[in-house]
Amino acid sequence: MTWTDFYLVCFIFGLALSVLSLLGNLHVHVHLPFHFHIGNFHVGTAHPNAAAAAGEFPAINFGTITAFLAWFGGIGYLVTRHSHIYAFGALVIAAIGGVVGASIIFLVVGRLLMKGEPNIDPSDYDVVGMLGRVVSSIREGGTGEIIYSQMGVRQTSGARSENGAAIPKGTEIVVTRYEKGIAYVRPWDEMQKELDNKQSGVSSES
Repeated sequence: MTWTDFYLVCFIFGLALSVLSLLGNLHVHVHLPFHFHIGNFHVGTAHPNAAAAAGEFPAINFGTITAFLAWFGGIGYLVTRHSHIYAFGALVIAAIGGVVGASIIFLVVGRLLMKGEPNIDPSDYDVVGMLGRVVSSIREGGTGEIIYSQMGVRQTSGARSENGAAIPKGTEIVVTRYEKGIAYVRPWDEMQKELDNKQSGVSSES
């Protein structure tokens, strides 16, 4: 295989995968002398819990790799085909071209993600203070399940009683803390009574 053939293969391979990735989600298993997996390349999507905001879009990803291959192959092919530059010089020029092409794709896709990403306030996804209801009884010292509404979406979570007491199914609760995927809760009426008592005490003192 000549250098011209090598660059042409890189160009065709990179261009084909770039087009496929832009058409939608890509889930490809490529079988070569070794096996590797390219999974779910998304453009302009955002995780609902804001764990992956657009600012965290990685510079080295499927899109930029395929763009590098396409630009690297295309420029390398043109240089070796239509100039008298030595192989090493052509390789350097092709590599620089590939980096430039990948950088352009990174900036374009990054801007699309930033444009499509809503202004996310982390407090909107804070479970602490949420009102909910027990849907699977919380045993004394054990774990049950609660349901609550967050940002208009119904959510469920494993739950424990904050003080270790049992909480029956159907009880309205308040999430007091959230640790390792478990919500710690207290009955709403219990907290309401404490609040009323405090307000009564303040009123009597005044």
